[in-house]
Amino acid sequence: MTKDKNILINNVYHMLSYAFQTLNQEQYEDVATESFDEMYDLLAAILSKGIGLQIKQGLYREYVNQVEELKCLRGKIDMPGTIKRMLAYQRVLVCDFDELSDNNQMNQILKSTVLLLLRHAKVKTEYKDDLKKRLLYFSNVDTLELTGVKWSSIRFQRNNQTYRMLISICQLIAEGMLITTDKGDYRLASFVDEQRMCRLYEKFILEYYNKHFTDLTVSASQIPWDLDDGVRTMLPVMQSDIHLQKGNKVLIIDAKYYSHTTQAQFDKHTIHSGNLYQIFTYVKNEDYSFKDEPHEVAGMILYAKTEEEIQPDNKFMMHGNRISVKTLDLNRPFAEIAKQLNEIAEDYFGEVWYS
Repeated sequence: MTKDKNILINNVYHMLSYAFQTLNQEQYEDVATESFDEMYDLLAAILSKGIGLQIKQGLYREYVNQVEELKCLRGKIDMPGTIKRMLAYQRVLVCDFDELSDNNQMNQILKSTVLLLLRHAKVKTEYKDDLKKRLLYFSNVDTLELTGVKWSSIRFQRNNQTYRMLISICQLIAEGMLITTDKGDYRLASFVDEQRMCRLYEKFILEYYNKHFTDLTVSASQIPWDLDDGVRTMLPVMQSDIHLQKGNKVLIIDAKYYSHTTQAQFDKHTIHSGNLYQIFTYVKNEDYSFKDEPHEVAGMILYAKTEEEIQPDNKFMMHGNRISVKTLDLNRPFAEIAKQLNEIAEDYFGEVWYS
């Protein structure tokens, strides 16, 4: 086990802790300080701890429709079924009623994910033992096929908000873990849907600035199109990843998590053209929104650094706006990652309040 591999896996915990504030609670302190050999073990430890806390609060229950043969009325009578039983000289009522049950989709996802980890050879015995203890509380819960879960359709409300982080961890586990490169080194998962990792990367950077830079207005805001006639029919929404603002000074950051930070043709490496067009469009439309007010708008594409030899680090002045391209090295101690993010804000805004 190399030091870098260990640092990398623990950095995933830091990213998750910013994306899901739940992980900053005292109950997760032992997970935060532990060193992990495998990504599987980190996610198993977080899931086990989270499920344990949820069990103490009580598993989420919702009303599930039941149809049963009973000797006394409950709910409403299922007349066809009851008549059929009467004709067979069975003195029972077929009742149709709703009952609070923990056998719902969210608990089914938790149970199915735990079973997936238990079957995986790379999860250490100590984490499997913890997960097996959690499973005892799911005896009335069915399993489901995780590949068939429509994650985007899952809705959270007041009674199940505590499941938001747990379901997200289940999604990470279900959709991808670690892969091994040809050199035998480990790096972050190449997910079935690469956008999943990109969203975590975006959320981490957004929440990092939101937590530490109280001088700045931090958001993932929509940028309006600057149109002469005001007609927006069929125009796509311009949704920024990270929008940092102090007064009339704005920095728009587009966070990108790709397996390749540049595109290559005939051994010539260039920045992804689509990414450059996108950030330029965001910046110019934000720029125009200030009209005649004194202002400054800049943009940055912030790639997660890869193992490639060529990494973009460029600054351009495009039609009066600074557009830069940088990489964030996630394979460093977290203090150094934080330093890189701090320098980005300080370089553009100057002295800002950091907590």
